[in-house]
Formats: sequence, structure tokens, C-alpha cells
Amino acid sequence: MSGAVGERLNKILPRIISDEFLSGSGIGNEIAFYIFDYPPEDELRVRDFLRTLLHHIPMQRHGMRVKHIDLFDFMLEHLRGRNLLDKAIELQRTKGDQALKKALSGPLHESKLSAPFAEAAQPEQHDLIIASGAGLVWPLLRTHSLLNNLQPVMGNTPLLLFYPGRYDGQSLRLFGKLKNNNYYRAFKLVP
Repeated sequence: MSGAVGERLNKILPRIISDEFLSGSGIGNEIAFYIFDYPPEDELRVRDFLRTLLHHIPMQRHGMRVKHIDLFDFMLEHLRGRNLLDKAIELQRTKGDQALKKALSGPLHESKLSAPFAEAAQPEQHDLIIASGAGLVWPLLRTHSLLNNLQPVMGNTPLLLFYPGRYDGQSLRLFGKLKNNNYYRAFKLVP
């Protein structure tokens, strides 16, 4: 791929299949959370790349077990499993976005999603968990809060989040504009 984002995308596969990455070497006692940030206007390009990446990982590193979690699909399945999806759709249709956001703030609170995420991801059975869709779940789900709540359930399995915005190692800016609370615990996957 060409361009700055293309050059960064091309560095992902060799990085994530490396022994150093998979073993957590070089990160000390820190959690193995990584963020690949990118300009939001490259979202479709990154989605296409992610499909290709998931296809190529097992060909480049035989036996590597990778689980992809699309956060939007995960959120829908969580609501469906709690019999809230149809109610949420109706609420949004009749009362609007703010009413929906308020009603779902409890069921979608990040502290309540760590166990269902762990169940979906099964980190103990995978070598890498890849998460995407952070922009699609906003504002119902805040990425920095979700990451904070996933720390206890991920064990030693690396988590890679594809993030449409900026991560400077100290804070996340969704879409390059919306500043979340500071988040210091992840590493930038590719500079």
C-alpha cells in the first residue's frame, strides 16, 4: 500500500507475528495492549486491510490463533442477548439519540462489558485479540473505559485495537477531535 497510512499498515503483519510481540518482550510488566491509530477518513481502507490481515496471519505464522472482535457487532450481540436490542431500536426511533444513550448507559457501561468481552474473545485460547469498530460504537461505548476494564480479563494475550483517530501514548482522540480521558496503558503498535 502506498502513502503514510499504507506504509504503517504494511508494518503490522511482521510486527504481530513476531516472537517478541507475542511474548510481550520489551514491555516490562505492562499489559500487552496496542493501538493502531489512523485518520478516520481511511476507515474503509483499514477495514479492507483488516480482512486481508486476518486472512494472511495463519499463512505467515502457522498455528497462530487470532480472534477478531468487531465492537459494533459485539455491542449488538450483547444487547440482543439481554433482550434489549429491539427495545433500544424502538426507543431511538420514538424518543431520539439522547434518550437511547441515557437508557443504554447502564447496560453498556464498560465495567459490565469486560466479562462478556472475555467470553467472546476467549483470550486464554488465542494468541492475539484484534478489536475494531471503535468509531461505530461511539458515543454508546467509550474505548478508553473499555480498555481499562479489560485489563483484568485479558491475561497475557495481546490486544490490538484499530482506532480511527489519534493516540499519542497519553490520550485517545476519536476521529482526531474528541478527547477521551487520558489512557497511558497501551503501546502504539506502529509509529
